[in-house]
Amino acid sequence: MSGILYLVATPIGNLGDITHRAIEILSSVDFILAEDTRTSLRVLKHYGIATPFFSSVYQGAERQRIPSILALLEDGKNLALVSDAGTPLVSDPGFPLVRAAIDAGYRIVPIPGPCAAVTGLIASGLPLDRFRFEGSLPRGLGERQSLFASLESCEQTCVFYESSHRILDTLQALAESLPDRRVVIARELTKLHEEFLRGNPAQLHSQLSEADRVRGEFVLILEGSDADGPAEQGAVDQLLAALKAEGVPNKSIVRILSQTLGLPRNEAYRVVHSQDDSDRPSP
Repeated sequence: MSGILYLVATPIGNLGDITHRAIEILSSVDFILAEDTRTSLRVLKHYGIATPFFSSVYQGAERQRIPSILALLEDGKNLALVSDAGTPLVSDPGFPLVRAAIDAGYRIVPIPGPCAAVTGLIASGLPLDRFRFEGSLPRGLGERQSLFASLESCEQTCVFYESSHRILDTLQALAESLPDRRVVIARELTKLHEEFLRGNPAQLHSQLSEADRVRGEFVLILEGSDADGPAEQGAVDQLLAALKAEGVPNKSIVRILSQTLGLPRNEAYRVVHSQDDSDRPSP
């Protein structure tokens, strides 16, 4: 009887984010195939899993590993594929192996769990009825600028992965290409210093530039074109009146109107202060 290839999601940060089923599978298979055995060993040790590794399956070496892995499946061995963090194959190695195993007739069983893209998306506050996952952004600045230009009419929320080394350049490129789009940056998801930053590209660039050092792994979520449509004037007036009645400072009102209703910041500023002018008594 042929073996089974399990695709097992593992934590993206917090080691508590693993399913009972994932632990059971990792404990019961014959071998584990890891992107980096050193990284995966941390999770295995935490849960007392003693299953041996067969080999690492990292980008650049995965294709040469395929024949020996298929031979194990043919021999009836059950295998579990894991990435360094999150769900295998999502911007991680493994696709050629899974395709080869399917073509050879072996059973593939996904074991769902954490995924950084989905984790960031659901807390972003941006529409997620339709979204587009682009994976890791291109390294070259010109390629990134071309990509952003191509998204000008894209109505879907777009999700990207970006590194700490390039996030400022990426935000600068976004500020030049799509300056009025809402952007959410999710940093260090599920970890101790998890953080969500929201605003337009220029605002987030300014905010991150103030840090002594930009650290962490980033999920960058970009609003689609006219994702919510322009804010109705009635909704603007209603929210503005409610915030004024609560005594919220003008600076905070501008930020809330911009983030909640999608008004460009300069337009939100104009609305707030034109209201102040109209409230002043005539001389």
